Amino acid sequence: MDEWVSSNLKPEDMLSQFRTAYNPRIAVTVDMIATGTDIRPLEIVFFMRAVKSRTMFEQMKGRGSRVVTPTELQNVTPDGRFKDRFVIIDAVGLEPEKMQETQPLERKRNVSLEKLFELVTFGNRDEDVLSSIAARLARLDRELTPNDRTALTETANGQSLAAIAGDIVSALDPDRHIDAARAKVGLPPEVEPNDEELAQARKLLFNQAAKPIAANPALRNLILGIKKSYEQIIDTVNQDRLLEAGPAEVVRERALRITQTFEQFLRDHKDEIEVLQILYSKPYAVGLSLKQVKALANMIEKPVDGSPRVTPDQLWNAYERIDAPHVRGSRTEVAADLVNLVRFALKQKPQLEPRRAEVESRFATWLAREQSAGILFEQDQLRWLEAIRDHIASSLAVEPEDLELDPFSRWGGLGRARQVFGDRFLPLLNELNEVLAA
Repeated sequence: MDEWVSSNLKPEDMLSQFRTAYNPRIAVTVDMIATGTDIRPLEIVFFMRAVKSRTMFEQMKGRGSRVVTPTELQNVTPDGRFKDRFVIIDAVGLEPEKMQETQPLERKRNVSLEKLFELVTFGNRDEDVLSSIAARLARLDRELTPNDRTALTETANGQSLAAIAGDIVSALDPDRHIDAARAKVGLPPEVEPNDEELAQARKLLFNQAAKPIAANPALRNLILGIKKSYEQIIDTVNQDRLLEAGPAEVVRERALRITQTFEQFLRDHKDEIEVLQILYSKPYAVGLSLKQVKALANMIEKPVDGSPRVTPDQLWNAYERIDAPHVRGSRTEVAADLVNLVRFALKQKPQLEPRRAEVESRFATWLAREQSAGILFEQDQLRWLEAIRDHIASSLAVEPEDLELDPFSRWGGLGRARQVFGDRFLPLLNELNEVLAA
């Protein structure tokens, strides 16, 4: 009986010998001669394993098409005269016409993540949709802060974004479809499942992979909120305007003066301005109106004691200049974001971030809490809740009469909202105002 003896050579060393020496005459590899390997004297390519990618097949086939001089050929094959052809031996029944073209993971570049989530929520299990979601989640996972990573993992019932993306990618693997089909019907390894068995296995794997996203609206909302907070908006329409210039230390000192002047303004007027009275007495935005906040914005922009005019934009930039680790994103709605700016200046908030991102994060947490308590919302109800969330993010609060505004008016307004939520509508509205304005 022959004994197996290892040469202890690395694969690349063996391939090098195969390329330049008489022995070995046969090299068996698994996906190692696709790219980056040039064995010009190779005369036979023997396929002993299924290849499902046309690109991979063409790359492997291309190893045999290398041109070699008669001298080089005879160095490894002494009885060879010249290489004018190579031979492909197919031992597994390859069907190049059925092979898949290799595609990038991101296949729906022009479809927003929100739309992709909506598709899987309504039962879409298209491979391109799932693949694109996996690509977006994997990309977002690389950008997460530790706090955001923890919040997402908790909302996803212990799964990380990377794990969810990995499960989706694994579910798209054709080899897994075959293995799952064999396991389901109890086929031995040498027997291939039929098309119907493969289709059932594929459907099951896709449903399992999509479930963490499709069945968890709180996670979807939190992902979208965090993603939006990381986005940088590139304006290709408006012309840039230089706001400040000079040595870095000079610019920083100027930013420091701006923030100090602003904080002194808050202290000087805390008993006169209603918005400041509310924020000083209660470190949250309940009770504030958009009109009050806009009035505060106008006062801040007025020159005081000969000092230059300062806009909320400039204040935000100044805080970012002197305390970048605690400033995240950029403003979205001037008036609503001013609340966060004031609370950050009053040291009531450890981090300055756009109000919309903050509200979306709170909404996702609230939704997850409701789910844990067994309170589930239908898709139509979620659409209304998300629109209410967006209204609170931009307008600080929502009142019943606000539901006669767009987009609520297009859905039937206040009357329709009462039908959708029943007796729970007004208590729910009050609860969202308190939770999201906190």
